[in-house]
Amino acid sequence: MNLFKYIKGDKVIWTVVLLLSLLSVLVVYSSVVALAYRFKGGDTGSYLIKHVFIVASGIFLMYLIHKVKYSYFSRISQIALFLAAPLLLYTLFKGVSAGEASRWLAIPGTSLTFQTSDFAKLALITYVARMLAIKQDVIKDFKQAFLPIIIPVGVICALILPANFSTAALLFLTCLVLMFIGRMNTKHLLILLASGLLLGTLLIVLIFNFPKIVKRGETWKARIENFSSGDSESNFQAEQAKIAIARGRVPQGPGNSMQRNFLPQASSDFIFAIVIEEWGLAAAVIIIFLYLVLLFRGVNIANKSEKTFGSLLAIGLTFSLVFQAMINMAVAVNLFPVTGQPLPLISMGGTSIWFTSISIGVILSVSRENELEKEGGNHETA
Repeated sequence: MNLFKYIKGDKVIWTVVLLLSLLSVLVVYSSVVALAYRFKGGDTGSYLIKHVFIVASGIFLMYLIHKVKYSYFSRISQIALFLAAPLLLYTLFKGVSAGEASRWLAIPGTSLTFQTSDFAKLALITYVARMLAIKQDVIKDFKQAFLPIIIPVGVICALILPANFSTAALLFLTCLVLMFIGRMNTKHLLILLASGLLLGTLLIVLIFNFPKIVKRGETWKARIENFSSGDSESNFQAEQAKIAIARGRVPQGPGNSMQRNFLPQASSDFIFAIVIEEWGLAAAVIIIFLYLVLLFRGVNIANKSEKTFGSLLAIGLTFSLVFQAMINMAVAVNLFPVTGQPLPLISMGGTSIWFTSISIGVILSVSRENELEKEGGNHETA
């Protein structure tokens, strides 16, 4: 039975998604053992059932989204961005806290929570792609193009920053790359980049000198100091991840991880280390390869799109997902300080998996339209 005859869009991306989702189910089931004993009396089955449901529903959501004409998301992004700002603001003061940060909102009537920054990230990237496409005739103009785009970027990133520095920085970088690809004035972008670096430096100075007056300042300061010092006692998470990776030189086999019992967030933020411990370095290389394939195919879809909005939308969402994946893996091998970024399509999560699925569904929607336009062109030629 050929499943691909029921779906449209880039078949390679569908294959990457299915492979990473299958790996996710296997590794999450193994890595939640300590979590299950702590909260569920050792019942790993309940975590497995929940994760399988979320992954399966995410793939179904991806299928539904890819059937929608991507041009509809242009108008939807205006409404989504209008909702994102108050949601982020509400989350800062009334959100569900974890790890000294208010990042989640509870969904009424359910036990689920969702991270408002995931919604805001998707809304902002889509909105920036829309505005860049609309402003192409005046794209070099400061007042007509630069300001209308950078103001929403600044507002959304500023609202995400207090609770989630890494997501705000990653989103800002993605928008910057998108604006560069969208032919915005390079001088304006360099000024923006310099301003961002200046504000980042000022924030670090405030964190190290006045950590109590900066929201989560003490947490950020500790993470930076732990990473730069390399002190194994103070940088517990990174050390446990290193042990897991070292054990992976001889793969321990599926379900045989030892570090899952010691490594905080083994099923989410540090799942890449568990993959290496159980499946070996070859699995890590394959995962990196799959994300690079996703990047290549996303760029290819953008190049084939005849519409500016479709091109920018595909490239923006692809970059966002791949950047996040690379940062997560860099943290796991101690190249970056701990950021709290999950590994897309692999880490255990709830609504974060759904938002990732929506993003890929939109990319596939652009690919589907490319295919339909190509078929239409072939019919006209014939």
